Amino acid sequence: MTQIFEVPTDQDDYTRVAKLADVQAAGSLLVHKEKHTIVLFYSDNRVYAIDNRCPHMGFPLEGSTCKDGIVTCPWHYARFDVASGGTFDSWADDVPSFPIEIRDGEVWVNLAPPVNPHAHQSERLQDGLKQNISLVIAKSTIALLDLEVNPAQPFQMGLEFGTRYNKAGWSTGLTIHTCMMNLLPYLDTEDKPRALFQGLSAVANDSAGAPPLFPVHPLPNSTVDFPTLKSWFRQFIEVRDGEAAQRCLVSAIRSGANEEQVADMLFCAATDHRYLDIGHTLDFINKALEALDTVNWQAAEPILASLVSGLANASRMEESNSWRYPVDLVTILESAFEQLPTVLSAGKSRQETWSNWDELVPILLGEDPQAIANSLLNALQAGCTEEQLASVVTYTAALRVARFNTNNDFGDWDSAHHPFTFANAVHQGLRRVPTVELLRGVFDAAMSVYLNRFLNVPPARLPEPKDSVENPEELLQQLPELLNRQQQVNQTGKLVANYLYSGGSAQRLMAMLGKMMLRENRNFHVIQEIEAAFRQYSLLGHTPAGIHVLVAASRYLAAHSPTMRSQGQTYQIAYRLHRGDRLFEET
Repeated sequence: MTQIFEVPTDQDDYTRVAKLADVQAAGSLLVHKEKHTIVLFYSDNRVYAIDNRCPHMGFPLEGSTCKDGIVTCPWHYARFDVASGGTFDSWADDVPSFPIEIRDGEVWVNLAPPVNPHAHQSERLQDGLKQNISLVIAKSTIALLDLEVNPAQPFQMGLEFGTRYNKAGWSTGLTIHTCMMNLLPYLDTEDKPRALFQGLSAVANDSAGAPPLFPVHPLPNSTVDFPTLKSWFRQFIEVRDGEAAQRCLVSAIRSGANEEQVADMLFCAATDHRYLDIGHTLDFINKALEALDTVNWQAAEPILASLVSGLANASRMEESNSWRYPVDLVTILESAFEQLPTVLSAGKSRQETWSNWDELVPILLGEDPQAIANSLLNALQAGCTEEQLASVVTYTAALRVARFNTNNDFGDWDSAHHPFTFANAVHQGLRRVPTVELLRGVFDAAMSVYLNRFLNVPPARLPEPKDSVENPEELLQQLPELLNRQQQVNQTGKLVANYLYSGGSAQRLMAMLGKMMLRENRNFHVIQEIEAAFRQYSLLGHTPAGIHVLVAASRYLAAHSPTMRSQGQTYQIAYRLHRGDRLFEET
């Protein structure tokens, strides 16, 4: 008898593995050949061969029930078509199957790889995103990066999935996803797939059960110029008409508006009102633009359109009591905004000469909001650039975290955190489009820093260079254990500062902080904080200000450590499966 599966194969890839009579007698038989462990099933007068590792969790399929052509794993009851290896349970993945020939009473198996691994893993990643199955996402992410796929490819898959399958639009999941992509250059090689997995999982979690976002089409045959579309866009956002604003945005993109014009359009609307959604709205816009930079602005229309609902419906701080009473901060800001064109014009000829950073910081941390606004205007008039001003305000926001007194309520950590990530977003935005409209965000950030002054009463002590040690690497090795314990905020900040003041490598420190962040369960604000701090340090360099920013981030991380680490366990299972470990054996 000769049994040949109708699958194109190379005759030379067949190898003898068993006697037909042995398989018939046993019903199922385990064989080992050329590093493969294969289980043979005899069913309906035919022999079938599949890999012995259940693709779900790696448990052996040997001894599984094979009935009506379906193999059922006894461990988690995943079901597979015995002929093709295809699974009936999306969480399990397909098991590799092998073509069979029966020759002279012996079983021959073709061991050639049956699929394109890149195409298969990309498809599995899509399955994981659609079904929100973390283990599938982890396994496909690890496999794709092991195939040396550019991380931008799975990143783009998550980006496009998250903007298409979430009617609520851009939110925390896509922001985490982009933060993780931004963090890759700072991480150890072994942590890069872990970061990408966490970002993709956040996208899937955000989109789970959500209706899709249906696209709004651009104006038909439109010849409207960009300034008009921008003006309409701002008007529609003003009255919270998201659909109309979205149509203006996609019309501008379709008509050829360049990247800077589109960014300007969004940032202007986001700063027409004060500190939208305690900074999240502008941060989301900045992250969407950074995400598009990563994928060369592919799919810009749906990605940017996903921002509009949040922009139109954001809370506006001029409507809140804290920005109006006991001091009317909004009135102070509006007066300052009227002066911006004049002071910018006066300071233009003096740029490259401004150096009053140290004098500005104490005022920004002070008790007088009018003096704060005046100091910002004076700095611009003295030649401070928009980017420099944003940098110093972002630094003062970081100081609120670095000096946060742990006697405050735990929830107040986020009160200190939000101005920093908002200020960072404004800073990154001004590096992209240094407009007078976006410059208003620097003033908003400064006022949010002012409002949080009570969080530094009394201020936590900033570690000083005098506390340096001879062997900084010993300090770094202490960090994981320190973050295994609660309430180690001040100790962690001191360790980080001492390490850097002692000549430790900032790159190694950031890699370690990233590793410690990734071992905890996903926390949106912690991820934001770490990403913003790393971006700021890359600009500030190894200066006292740069060190203070990393101290702030490490203290915030310590305040939110340790947590449950179920995500890390899922990732570790996926990694061990990819490596070929036998999870069902004792370790």
